[in-house]
Amino acid sequence: MRTRPVLAWTSAVTAAFAVAAAAGPVAAAAPAAPVSVKPKAHCPQLSDELTWYGDNRAQLQRVIDERGTCHGKGGPRPVAAFDWDNTITKNDVTDATISWSLRHDKILRPARWKDTSKWLTDTGEKALTKACGTDVEVGAPLPTSTNDRCADEILQIREDGTTMSGDAAFAGEWNHRRTVPQYAWVPQLFAGHTVPELRAYTAAARKEALAAPVGATRTVGTHVLPAYVRYYEQQRDLVRTLQKAGFDVWIVSAGSEPVTEVWSRGIGIDRAHTVAIRSVLDRKGRITTRNEGCGGVGVTQGEAIPYIDGKRCWINQEIYGIEGRAAWSKQAPDRRIALGGGDADTDVTFVGDATGAHLVLNRNKNEVMCRAYDNADGRWVVNPMFIEPLPRKTTAYPCATAAYNEPDGGFGPVLRRDGSVVPDQRDTVY
Repeated sequence: MRTRPVLAWTSAVTAAFAVAAAAGPVAAAAPAAPVSVKPKAHCPQLSDELTWYGDNRAQLQRVIDERGTCHGKGGPRPVAAFDWDNTITKNDVTDATISWSLRHDKILRPARWKDTSKWLTDTGEKALTKACGTDVEVGAPLPTSTNDRCADEILQIREDGTTMSGDAAFAGEWNHRRTVPQYAWVPQLFAGHTVPELRAYTAAARKEALAAPVGATRTVGTHVLPAYVRYYEQQRDLVRTLQKAGFDVWIVSAGSEPVTEVWSRGIGIDRAHTVAIRSVLDRKGRITTRNEGCGGVGVTQGEAIPYIDGKRCWINQEIYGIEGRAAWSKQAPDRRIALGGGDADTDVTFVGDATGAHLVLNRNKNEVMCRAYDNADGRWVVNPMFIEPLPRKTTAYPCATAAYNEPDGGFGPVLRRDGSVVPDQRDTVY
């Protein structure tokens, strides 16, 4: 495991501000009133040439002015953490790498497909074996550029956790707030490759995706996939401004770590500040089907990845140095991030932990949008996607009944800190 910086964030000013935020109302509150921020000459300012929804720029600037070391009172650096896919970029960079790899025969044939995931079903293994064949040697590249059936099965399992015939590809028990098998399966697909090789595939996919026009699609097998990826300029500006203001900025993604690292460099975030699914390497430096764990969970085939509550765990462990089971728990305000940003339910826990602002890009995901629209502490900042935003959701989010992702895979009501139920919410930022 890489050695990462550990922060002891104990600034009296920061802690006092965070405690006040944590003690805010737990009942539903009206959205915060428009914020008028008087710029501080010594604090960097977000660009006023980039469009944000409503007063979102002002709300984020307030956090920068109040929490950054630019306020002139010194103290340890505050932390900001962001998801990657569809938060910093439009479209999924891991999927772009999978697409490129399938079109260039970079997936190696495993001895048994079940070796790639502890949760892969017999039906899933049979479907992959039938589609991808056994003609090539174990460890040799599968001809996915010409074998559409093989490419289709891999993509279908990655996307939906089902085979092309609609059968479940994964089964068994796992904590649905700590992992999802098809996410963990992605780095496992690259078993046998070295990390430099995977980075090279990602760099080629990145070049291709950035060159493709916005809105472009590509057909792989019979799957129609986005062909383009773009960095959101507003997010690039936000990250740059936070860094100039003295924030320690991190990426925490449920993608493959070498893939995310290639992309995070493009906004000035280094490998040491990029956390994603971390594969265990063999003695020759090749990726295996095992992943490092968090919060007292050791090496597994993906039982504790940065996913929903897992993102909190990895932030607590990698940024704040909190080890063991305690890493799964919400920490005191002085050991939590100041600003968090995400777009999906997989981000809801760590974004909700932020003490200054919770930035959410609206992709109509139930649990995170229930939290955002309920806005219990008045610090949720909701913005439409900056490129090709979704239209307004026509029905209410089922917050009161079925928006919370239960650990056993079911769905339940979203609850506030006092145990009260969040009422269903209408989509108002789109």
